[in-house]
Amino acid sequence: MARFGLPALLCTLAALSAALLAAELKSKSCSEVRRLYVSKGFDKDDAPTQEINGDHLKICAQGYTCCSQEMEERYSLQSKDDFISVVSEQCNNLQAIFASRYKKFDEFFKELLENAEKSLNDMFVKTYGRLYMQNSELFKDLFEELKRYYVVGNVNLEEMLNDFWARLLERMFRLVNSQYHFTDEYLECVSKYTEQLKPFGDVPRKLKLQVTRAFVAARTFAQGLAVARDVVSKVSVVNPTAQCTHALLKMIYCSHCQGLVTVKPCYNYCSNIMRGCLANQGDLDFEWNNFIDAMLMVAERLEGPFNIESVMDPIDVKISDAIMNMQENSVQVSQKVFQGCGPPKPLPAGRITRSLSESAFSARFRPYHPEERPTTAAGTSLDRLVTDVKEKLKQAKKFWSSLPSNVCNDERMAAGNGNEDDCWNGKGKSRYLFAVTGNGLANQGNNPEVQVDTSKPDIVILRQIMALRVMTSKMKNAYNGNDVDFFDISDENSGEGSGSGCTAYPATVGLLPPAVSDVCLGNAD
Repeated sequence: MARFGLPALLCTLAALSAALLAAELKSKSCSEVRRLYVSKGFDKDDAPTQEINGDHLKICAQGYTCCSQEMEERYSLQSKDDFISVVSEQCNNLQAIFASRYKKFDEFFKELLENAEKSLNDMFVKTYGRLYMQNSELFKDLFEELKRYYVVGNVNLEEMLNDFWARLLERMFRLVNSQYHFTDEYLECVSKYTEQLKPFGDVPRKLKLQVTRAFVAARTFAQGLAVARDVVSKVSVVNPTAQCTHALLKMIYCSHCQGLVTVKPCYNYCSNIMRGCLANQGDLDFEWNNFIDAMLMVAERLEGPFNIESVMDPIDVKISDAIMNMQENSVQVSQKVFQGCGPPKPLPAGRITRSLSESAFSARFRPYHPEERPTTAAGTSLDRLVTDVKEKLKQAKKFWSSLPSNVCNDERMAAGNGNEDDCWNGKGKSRYLFAVTGNGLANQGNNPEVQVDTSKPDIVILRQIMALRVMTSKMKNAYNGNDVDFFDISDENSGEGSGSGCTAYPATVGLLPPAVSDVCLGNAD
């Protein structure tokens, strides 16, 4: 009996082993990995139906795997595309905000100028009639210069306004003394008395202060929105290094090779990889935050004493008040000019074409009521526009230091913060044990997931840091009521690529971090 029992026992064990082997082979099927791989548009012939030996794998774990060599290569490219896509979405949203607000502000400002010019022209035609129309080019030139300042920036507002009042005094002086003949030289002498005699009262001084501060603040603010738009646009173009791409592949798709298709990367694991891949973007944060703070400061000025809408809406009334003041004081003004410039030559009796009463500006505008201020420029008002922009600016602060976390918050990239034990840690389904490294290039020396060359800052990022620094300085000048020398932020100076773009901002080099200064001065390797 015992002799016949051993073969039976061996048969039983063999049957059990076969059953266990079949169960093991079934559990290691790659059908779900293959299905997801094909769903991305890849060739199904690349994907094995069951696990194979993984000695061919370069990044993902070797051993038995569901990934062929072709799959690993395609997953590597896909992980890079996935990263670029998520980063672009984050940045494009911010870039679109600044682009739309700049466009709205630009439309508002230009329409505000057009409305102010039209209002002055309509009212002056109604009030002064032919006398105004004969001298309308003077006022047209004023608005042309204001528009040119906003669009181009190379206008000295103070000198331009001084010139406007000097030219207006010449015209007015001739009108209120129409019985005399004045040479061009005599009228130049008259102009020299503008400041001393104050023929237009205190209106020129007040208006010059209001216009200069409001226009500088408005144009600087608009340019700031454009700078923010362009900086985000350029920095959002990411090109992962080979080391970053390897880490992305390991994070996003190497879990598939082990059949873990539903397990997402651990949040802190993702954070380390993103901080390594976005190390240069993290270096923008300090200057970006300073820039946002400066923008908010100028926004407060636009809501208060530098409100360009409250300056431009009643500008026709203010100029009319100045004209009336000149008319009322024309006798005293004329006498002082005659004393300083000499007595004028009377016109022959037959050549006096109009009397003093006929030539004088004899009407005054209706009283100006602030509640009548229009709010139709570009379909909004400055207050509403600035309030909206301020809210967006506050939300944009710390954007670059938050970018790695925001990318990992995307469900396509990582598991939630609360799922720390059942997530992919780069090796298996388990807790991620490494600490999260800091933001910025200097902090990546100890990054456990991505090898980052901390000695070579990105030239595109450095240029944007300089563009932000220069614009922040101009914002502070505008906030303090000082005029601003504008620069063009062209592709050559702030765009992609390497070269001598740093020379566009030579005055800033000494104020930049050492790594930035080294690159700009040509000291970097």
